[in-house]
Amino acid sequence: MCTSIIEIAPASGMAKRGDDWFPLTHSVVAYDHARHALEGDVITLDFINTGLEPGARAGVELTLETAKELRAALDRAIAAAEFEEAEVRGKGAVVGIGRAA
Repeated sequence: MCTSIIEIAPASGMAKRGDDWFPLTHSVVAYDHARHALEGDVITLDFINTGLEPGARAGVELTLETAKELRAALDRAIAAAEFEEAEVRGKGAVVGIGRAA
């Protein structure tokens, strides 16, 4: 059964396919049948450039557990990066709600 679970978001960055890098325009997150992974349904991440040929994509298929672990790792990395950016810009980092570093 097709789930029709799809989220599309603008993306800025670069992706690699083979030996070539290409700029991104969008990211697509979906939950559907695995096409390549030896799993049932998976979270699929596709990073694409809509201005290039259809092969301008980098994709992965993840189990739900792996997707959850990736989400947690992204949350930690984003929080650390925001802290670092605040320090670099001299704004002081927010340690907790209502408290500044």
